[in-house]
Amino acid sequence: MTGIDWVGVDWGTSNVRAWGLASDGRVSAEAASDKGMSKLDRAGFEPALLDLIGDWLPHGRQTPVVACGMVGARQGWLEVPYRDTPCSPVAADGAGHPKARDPRLLVSIVPGLRQIDPTPDVMRGEETQIAGLLSQDPGFEGVVCLPGTHTKWVRIAAGEIIFFQTFMTGELFDLIGTHSVLRHSLDGTGREDGEFMNSVEAMMAAPETLAARLFSIRAEALVSGLAPAAARSRLSGLLIGAELAAARAHWRGREVVIVGASQQAELYAKALSSLGAKVRSVDATKVTLAGLKSAHEQISR
Repeated sequence: MTGIDWVGVDWGTSNVRAWGLASDGRVSAEAASDKGMSKLDRAGFEPALLDLIGDWLPHGRQTPVVACGMVGARQGWLEVPYRDTPCSPVAADGAGHPKARDPRLLVSIVPGLRQIDPTPDVMRGEETQIAGLLSQDPGFEGVVCLPGTHTKWVRIAAGEIIFFQTFMTGELFDLIGTHSVLRHSLDGTGREDGEFMNSVEAMMAAPETLAARLFSIRAEALVSGLAPAAARSRLSGLLIGAELAAARAHWRGREVVIVGASQQAELYAKALSSLGAKVRSVDATKVTLAGLKSAHEQISR
């Protein structure tokens, strides 16, 4: 395939996405698979990458590949040490360079970030999305919320990440919904916004009642016929509401940018807006690509 100058890769725990980019930043090709970090051993990363982009690589020269995410984790292709905050989201220093067997590959891995004080925390992948956001809005100062399995709240000032905090809200929803007694009440799909918002408001008023209110989902399903869609919405509202109550120091009085267009991101936006926060959303794919471009520019200098 012609017209590809370099390749950007977003390698998550469950999935991997790749884009072939021309020298002017235009996307010439894209591909994705379910070969995320959790499904690979260390020797499996290069074959998985070649399955995605092998047809894009010309013979006789190396093509730069810039990858972010869990590819740089301890269980990834190469463990890349974290950079310490406060710092810019991405920088040339600290990038990892796994040795590829295929001579057409020149791979660089964007390092994740770690926070020591005031509370220990880590991120891999989100720093690249934040770099993309800042490349599009260099003067942004405020809070970024990145909903996901492990939702991140990140404070930005003067182009640097100065503080971040992670909440396991998405993972808790999955664990409770599939492995707890509540799984019997959550069959099916659907959403009830009223039930969701009532639960968010309940947690903002009394987050210490979370454990009791969780069991009330099962009890109400048994004695009052709580519908599965209402039960799922209540569970979501309770968990997100408890997170927002704990994170209110991050978002109160600040602009919040939500990265993503998923249903989960929509729920965060809806809840925050109802609580009086100034919210805007950005497309996760667009800022990921913009962040990979920023990383490529810095690594290739």
